[in-house]
Amino acid sequence: MSRKYFGTDGIRGRVGEAPITPDFMMRLGYAAGRVLTGIDGHLAAGAHPTVVIGKDTRISGYMLESALQAGLSAAGVDVLLTGPMPTPAIAYLTRALRAQAGIVISASHNPFEDNGIKFFSGFGTKLADDIECSIETALDQPMPVQPSAKLGKARRINDAVGRYIEFCKSTFPNDLDLRGLKIVVDCAHGAAYHIAPHVLHELGAEVVSLAVHPDGLNINQECGSTHPQAMQHAVIDNGADLGIALDGDGDRLIMADSTGKLLDGDELLFIIAAHRQRSGLLQGGVVGTLMTNLAFEHAIAKLGIPFVRAQVGDRYVLETMNEKQWLLGGENSGHILCMDKHTSGDGIIAALQVLAAICEGKSSLQALSSALTLYPQVLVNVTVKDKIDLDGNSKIQSAVQNAEQELNGTGRVLLRASGTEPKIRVMVEGQQRQQVEMLAGRIAEVVSSAC
Repeated sequence: MSRKYFGTDGIRGRVGEAPITPDFMMRLGYAAGRVLTGIDGHLAAGAHPTVVIGKDTRISGYMLESALQAGLSAAGVDVLLTGPMPTPAIAYLTRALRAQAGIVISASHNPFEDNGIKFFSGFGTKLADDIECSIETALDQPMPVQPSAKLGKARRINDAVGRYIEFCKSTFPNDLDLRGLKIVVDCAHGAAYHIAPHVLHELGAEVVSLAVHPDGLNINQECGSTHPQAMQHAVIDNGADLGIALDGDGDRLIMADSTGKLLDGDELLFIIAAHRQRSGLLQGGVVGTLMTNLAFEHAIAKLGIPFVRAQVGDRYVLETMNEKQWLLGGENSGHILCMDKHTSGDGIIAALQVLAAICEGKSSLQALSSALTLYPQVLVNVTVKDKIDLDGNSKIQSAVQNAEQELNGTGRVLLRASGTEPKIRVMVEGQQRQQVEMLAGRIAEVVSSAC
């Protein structure tokens, strides 16, 4: 069954436009309450299911939170409200509080005009496709309100921030600390603004905080993992050892070494994998995606570490990790999953694993990253109005085949539809940047003309 509303990472769109409207969110809350909590006959008599709701710092979060809460209450579901919290924090709190499900109101790295909904199971994991389909089916069903005596209640979790800070710190080795390190952390005016700096400071680091003053409108605005220039400059200006940039909901990570050089998710995943192999802690191999740099695949093979690619999206990385019973995976965008530490991708926890490699090896981020030199990879986003059959379009396929012939086995071409935006992503990578840029531009023109 195809999904009408759910993309690769929940439901997302422009606020005020379907489906990101109050009336839809109320119906979504009701439908999700029925499906995720097993309220239709799976709970003990008289028991009230519970759902945790968190959000990032977008102004629209207040409106959508109220609408979801109304729908859940109408379904007879109790609600625990955390206020602004990173997406992975809700995964943790859902498990810790023994809730039946968790909901995050966030559009991740998108601008404030967008918003979205992400769901977690009671185990703190992303939902499987069939469960999302069940929620969409329930959206089309009648919405009978529970009798007044059975309506759900809502209350705020006042210690959510402290709980999560302690959880993050627990994933860093007990015999290590960050004393002697000066770290710049850019929180994107997002959900980690009141968490990430405290985690690093309490572990002993000298912290320079950026983008920690959200006003509802400035999330991801010229800051965070998608705009890391401010973080890079701050590292150099403050003589810092490294920089950390998170996205608006705190599940994505980009870092910079002491020279301001950026390290993406592939490079950070390589550092973590190599460190765990040296420490004897690596179980199995590593899962990447179709977007993982070819140089990563070659470098990880030299270490003798198995590697496989999943579809783009951390949920598909996680599915493959579970199938392989491996504990480490991630995307070049900065979503990194360390399943021995958390059930979800987590920017703060991933950064702590890199910092553990630095501290245990008494090394630097620059030195640890020197073992991997990425191939030039160009990504061109082509905005589309309607869906395009990429495989069935002869002009597009001809352009791809011509590019692959020119690369002659030294690179890759990948076209895919975005799961979160109305765009076709054209990716070309190879050993020669000029050639890669030319081929990506040529294919993007063909895709654009087909719109």
